[in-house]
Amino acid sequence: MKIAENLPKLLVMGFFGLGVGALIFKAFQSDEGAQAVAVKVPSFSSEARAGEIAFNENCAACHGINASGTNSGPPLVHNVYNPGHHDDASFYRAAKQGVPRHHWPFGDMPKQPQVTPNEVASIIRYVRELQVANGITYQRHSM
Repeated sequence: MKIAENLPKLLVMGFFGLGVGALIFKAFQSDEGAQAVAVKVPSFSSEARAGEIAFNENCAACHGINASGTNSGPPLVHNVYNPGHHDDASFYRAAKQGVPRHHWPFGDMPKQPQVTPNEVASIIRYVRELQVANGITYQRHSM
C-alpha cells in the first residue's frame, strides 16, 4: 500500500478515530457535578438563613449558589451527601481538616479554619434543608 495514494483515506480514518476516541473518553470520564444542578429553594428556618449567609461567604465559590456545584466543587444537593452517607460530623471534619478527593473529579477540599463551629452548624442546617426540599433524605449507607 502506498501511503501517498491512500493519504486522504488515512487522514479521514484518523480524524474519525480521534473523534470516536474523544467521545468514548468523555463517556467514561467522571464529570458528574461539573455542571451546576437545578436546586429547589425552600423557605428556610432562621438557623438555615444564617447558614446560607455563612455558606455564601465561605463555600459558594466552589460548591455553588444553593450548594448546586461548580466546575471547582461538587453539588452538596446530591444524594451522595445524604445524612446516611455523609453525616453532620463529616461536614464538621471537612471544614476543620479538609477532605481528600474521593467522590468527584475535583481536587482535595482544603480545610476552612475561618469558619467557626457555630457557622458550620448553620451551614449544615442550610444544606440539609436544601437537600430535603430536593428529595434527599437519610439513606442507610452500605458497601
